[in-house]
Amino acid sequence: MTVQLNKDALSHARGLLRDGEVVRDERDDWSEHAPSTDDENAFIEEHGMAEFARWHLGEDTDENTDTKGRYRFPYGDFHRLHRCAVISAESRAGQYHHESIESALKELLEGIDEKGD
Repeated sequence: MTVQLNKDALSHARGLLRDGEVVRDERDDWSEHAPSTDDENAFIEEHGMAEFARWHLGEDTDENTDTKGRYRFPYGDFHRLHRCAVISAESRAGQYHHESIESALKELLEGIDEKGD
């Protein structure tokens, strides 16, 4: 598995942060706030796979570009950046040694926390 940083997604997440499109939720909220499989499928149906990819900071280049399995480390709910998603993804990126993704997520978390003060 080759997972790399999705730079378009990082740019999109930074834009959401800059525009204040952020949910400052708690660490464990992602299980409740994450889009369901049905939500993901409906989003893809309406917006396409390229837009779905913009909501994921990791891209598994071994997977087909037209499958959800290619995109990893979601950071939001297709509307806003979620602090809980960033925390969850940062933990997983560190666990699997995806340093560039982990670093990007740390940057986003710092930005969320700074703007929340």
